[in-house]
Amino acid sequence: MAKPKKQPRPKAVTPKGFRDYFGEEVTQRTEMLRTIAGVYHRYGFDALESSAVETVEALGKFLPDVDRPNEGVFAWQEFDEGGNGDWMALRYDLTAPLARVYAQHRNDLPTPYRRYAMGPVWRNEKPGPGRYRQFYQCDADTVGTASMAADAEICAMLSDTLETVGIPRGDYLVRVNNRKVLNGVLEAMGLGEDAAARDNVLRTIDKFDKVGEAGVRELLTKGRLDASGAFIDGVGLSDDQAEPVLAFLTSKAADTAGTLANLRAAVGDSKIGADGIAELEQIGSLLDAGGYGSDRIEIDPSVVRGLGYYTGPVYEAELTFEIFDEKGRKRQFGSVSGGGRYDDLVKRFTGQEVPATGVSIGVDRLLAALREKGRLSAQATGPVVVTVMDRDRMADYQAMVAELRNAGIRAEVYLGNPKNFGNQLKYADKRNSPIAVIEGGDEKANGIVQIKDLILGAKIAESATLEEWKERPSQFEVPRGDLVAKVREILDSQD
Repeated sequence: MAKPKKQPRPKAVTPKGFRDYFGEEVTQRTEMLRTIAGVYHRYGFDALESSAVETVEALGKFLPDVDRPNEGVFAWQEFDEGGNGDWMALRYDLTAPLARVYAQHRNDLPTPYRRYAMGPVWRNEKPGPGRYRQFYQCDADTVGTASMAADAEICAMLSDTLETVGIPRGDYLVRVNNRKVLNGVLEAMGLGEDAAARDNVLRTIDKFDKVGEAGVRELLTKGRLDASGAFIDGVGLSDDQAEPVLAFLTSKAADTAGTLANLRAAVGDSKIGADGIAELEQIGSLLDAGGYGSDRIEIDPSVVRGLGYYTGPVYEAELTFEIFDEKGRKRQFGSVSGGGRYDDLVKRFTGQEVPATGVSIGVDRLLAALREKGRLSAQATGPVVVTVMDRDRMADYQAMVAELRNAGIRAEVYLGNPKNFGNQLKYADKRNSPIAVIEGGDEKANGIVQIKDLILGAKIAESATLEEWKERPSQFEVPRGDLVAKVREILDSQD
């Protein structure tokens, strides 16, 4: 009889495009989300937690730059005997679920509805360095008002949020543009209702930050050679047709008034373009009234993100300080947040246009920025470790840890093999514990405990002389009844 084939063990590998997050990173992200939620709440936004799974029908068109069905999402079909089960997908952002929620519950929600949402989203895209298929977003949106005050408020809130989490003024800039101005530019180019030509122009504009003014000019007209030497066909416009686009992209002046004047020249007689400029002017006035100057928020026509998706104002938060890339070259950190007005999204469900505007913060990128600035601690503090000197007295040690926890102090009893005391201290070091508590038989008999300051001990071991070590002992003997008070005193001194 043939010997049954042994089932191979599964490989312990993270799925491609995903990663694991451990204590320190999770703690830092949780703290950041709590801080951001505090700013959003202060602005009057309410929390919303919707399902991580939506029907494919509700999600509708997926990622704004992808046209193929199901492309860019993790989707599956529910089992059905007839093969007609619903298609489901993990959410790819937090905005599409909001449109469904508002359409479904609009009769029970206030108008305007102000909500914030935080959580992971999933995109079935090709992973790369620093680019994962699961990441956290942190959104705030106002649904049900066309007032530019809502857009101005979002920009102000974004500025406040960045400063509150630790990005100082001068290290960031919120930049604002308007899709309607670009529509006016397209009209001035004489493209009219030529959807294919308009889409080609939009795709070219999206490359402005990579190829610059000269590159955009070439791509709009005759084409250009890319960095690899390959020729990229141009849109085929004349130089005169391309000029309004270039005037639009390069219209930023020394002040807001100059920028708006340049935009008026770029859109010519277009009414929708003039409407967009008026909206930008209104947003600028509202921000000035709130004390948000151009050092924090500015009108910048070079912001071309999501112009195929948004219907009015668009905004982007860019971190302006320099970092070194993997090749040691200096570059700006770049964008950590973006948003805009999307008045067509809820219409899919209701048949009626519902104005909406909102912003999304990339939490993982913002955390990376804070690490670059040294605003996050290199290592999270672990729990106080109560060591075990006598395994038969585990109840005594559990009583100690209960007292510490009841006093609001993070603590644990060592639960490994207590035979080697050195291993217990190694464990505490690996946990980055600030304090170890020691009570052997002699201490128990004398009603005392030993408290070892592990942070101070490490510092003394690094640089102190023998005399300094004697003067600054890192281990203290205190009455058992003073355990909590002494631990609290040491923890406060370590802050």
